[in-house]
Amino acid sequence: MNAVKNSIAALLTITAMTVLRAADSDLAATATNRLGIDLHRQLATGDENLCVSPYSIQSALAMTFAGADGETRAEMARVLHFPNDGDAIHASFSSLQGSLEEMAKKTAALVEQSRKMGGPSEPITLAIANRLFAQTGYDFRDSFRALVKKYYGAPFEPLDFRKDASGTTEHINTWIAEQTRDRIRDLIPAGALNETTRLVLANAVYLKAPWAHEFSEGGTMPQPFHVRGGTPVDVPTMQKEDRQFGYAKREGFTAVSLPYIGNELQFLVLVPDEVNGLRALESKLSTQMLSQCAKLEPHDVDLTLPKFKFEPPTIALSDKLQALGMHSAFDQPSGSANFDRMAPRNPKDYLYISQVFHKTFIAVDEKGTEAAAATAVAMMAGSAMIERPEPIEVKVDRPFIYAIQHVPSGTCLFLGRVTDPR
Repeated sequence: MNAVKNSIAALLTITAMTVLRAADSDLAATATNRLGIDLHRQLATGDENLCVSPYSIQSALAMTFAGADGETRAEMARVLHFPNDGDAIHASFSSLQGSLEEMAKKTAALVEQSRKMGGPSEPITLAIANRLFAQTGYDFRDSFRALVKKYYGAPFEPLDFRKDASGTTEHINTWIAEQTRDRIRDLIPAGALNETTRLVLANAVYLKAPWAHEFSEGGTMPQPFHVRGGTPVDVPTMQKEDRQFGYAKREGFTAVSLPYIGNELQFLVLVPDEVNGLRALESKLSTQMLSQCAKLEPHDVDLTLPKFKFEPPTIALSDKLQALGMHSAFDQPSGSANFDRMAPRNPKDYLYISQVFHKTFIAVDEKGTEAAAATAVAMMAGSAMIERPEPIEVKVDRPFIYAIQHVPSGTCLFLGRVTDPR
């Protein structure tokens, strides 16, 4: 008899930053950046813009990993760059989320002083929410429910996928939209969940972060940008000279970091030396490079940076994760999925991941950055005063890599590329 296949879906949304307990966050930070680079290489095959949230994806998959066992757990650990034993990775994600939330709280106190100095008048807004939407009456293990509640603050909300899969899809999408200030809509496509769905693990994150020092809107003007590394086209471009921009010249590229209020979150830009050098730069992207860029030395930089706003469609990540080596979690081959730590497994009724959906939003302008992301993992049950030198001029006028990075831990909350800012 063929195994019955119940589905579990997980959703995430992200944008975040903060500081405390960076050392405790090392496991989560390193794993997040490694997976982010792996997925960037999987997805950046054409010449289009790209935005993913490694933190969002990892958060959803970490909750899913908590229920995996046997070879499924071993495969997920390898692909997600997790340790395979104990709860260390979950404690690390809990610490990282706490640091991000604490960072946002701290900026509220900074705003009062900032307003007097003519700086940002708003704190960082950060919302991170986890929730598990579970089939009513399904036998989920109490230990799994306790783990995701303890480390991810994720309550179980009972729903009936068997009777109304389309209604539950709408309900979950509405929850995600609410958590992301309506920036992530319709994450789960129609028909993706059905009567065999048993669980959707959801993490939603919303971020709105003002620059430590805003760009002047009057300084924004059309300037040439080499779209997709080719003929230059005029695009709205911001300009600012600041002695607090991080800067480093490396072999083949320039790194510049722009701090947000509080200086614990930054927007990182990696610009290749060659107009058409994006692919060469992406080929050398590494966790070590991102770690080094988390704390660049401040310099006097005269920066020009294009404004941009992306609202890409939902990305299906299942094929990408399988290409990285996560097979049995998706029940490939049939009957191999093992999520016994999530719910008792038997040959006629077992859980497996049916799909992973991810969606982001990002807007960068003179005031700062607004960003959000969502990832859905669907599973089914189956069977100083000195003489000032001249400022360093950096023109971001060609395709580049960017990241929104938590400075204390080095975690990339967002990672992507801009080939056409229009």
